[in-house]
Amino acid sequence: MDRQTFGRRAVLGGAVAAAASAALLGIDHAAAGPRSSLVAKPPAGFVPMSVPGKVVRVDKANTLLPNGLWPKQEAATAMLERVMAELTGKSDLGEAFAKFVHKDDKVAIKPNGIAGRVGQTMASNKELVLAIVKGIIAAGVPAKNITIFEQYPSFLKGTRVWTKESKLDEAFPAGISTSVHENKDATMDEITVAGVKTKFVRAFTEATCVINVSQIKDHSICGYTGTMKNITHGALINPHDFHEHNASPQIAQLYAQDIVKSRVRLHIADGFKLIYDEGPLDKNAKRRVPHEAVYASTDPVALDVIGWEIIEQHRKDNGLPTLKADGREPSYIKSAADLGLGVFDKNQIKLRQVKI
Repeated sequence: MDRQTFGRRAVLGGAVAAAASAALLGIDHAAAGPRSSLVAKPPAGFVPMSVPGKVVRVDKANTLLPNGLWPKQEAATAMLERVMAELTGKSDLGEAFAKFVHKDDKVAIKPNGIAGRVGQTMASNKELVLAIVKGIIAAGVPAKNITIFEQYPSFLKGTRVWTKESKLDEAFPAGISTSVHENKDATMDEITVAGVKTKFVRAFTEATCVINVSQIKDHSICGYTGTMKNITHGALINPHDFHEHNASPQIAQLYAQDIVKSRVRLHIADGFKLIYDEGPLDKNAKRRVPHEAVYASTDPVALDVIGWEIIEQHRKDNGLPTLKADGREPSYIKSAADLGLGVFDKNQIKLRQVKI
């Protein structure tokens, strides 16, 4: 992977100026309203765990059902338990999640279901989301304080969290809420980022804690879609307005907003399968391959660096050009590191890999 320092880009007619933090973040303070009202605060006395630069990967063979698409529930649960134990040092899943959630939190879970719209072939899997929900409840959060949200009904159905009848799958504990925002369900004051007015959706802003359940995929616009993009473009009313210039550095600028940084506490990547080309939709089954891994980190940049590298290796192994050579290098990842959002230098990322 090319580690060069990416140049600043002009975005939507404005320059990103390193000398001024407001300009660097793309914030128009006049349009943003009271900034403090956007910040989520953990319950009194609770400090969520943060380990910059640490990424844990757990691999397990023979995890997929005969259809080759979905994991066995016991495999997803075992892999989540181990990845959380390696990240936190707590072997009990409830104690591990208690490092990130408090009983008084309102928790929102954001999976990624866009590539599962047709045939439920590629999405954050219900089995992993269910194991996460049970871990959060074991940490003391009431089921009524947990919401799973996505952009559109077809996306949530793609994860199989919703049934074809738009109902929560019966495997989930009673009381869990679900929500789809369709890029319009927002109640916050408008802010301006990278010269574009926007709002984050209600399911996101009403939560005090967000758990991000992303995937590892190629993206036709920004090159790679993983941890950060699942939040920035999955919880906005107008994600399409942030696609200019390969969405770089807009993804970084959006993630750098206080409203995001104060809420998203944990990233879990569903790596049972990945897409190394022609993403983010599952258009070509030959580009979708088993990976059989689950990742966890508190560092969105470090996890995206690892995911990007995996995609590049698959592209190389299959005779495809690098994302840079293809004109869609995900330079927003380096921009995010420049904004202090995480660790970009691979030499400074501590990757812990375990096979079970």
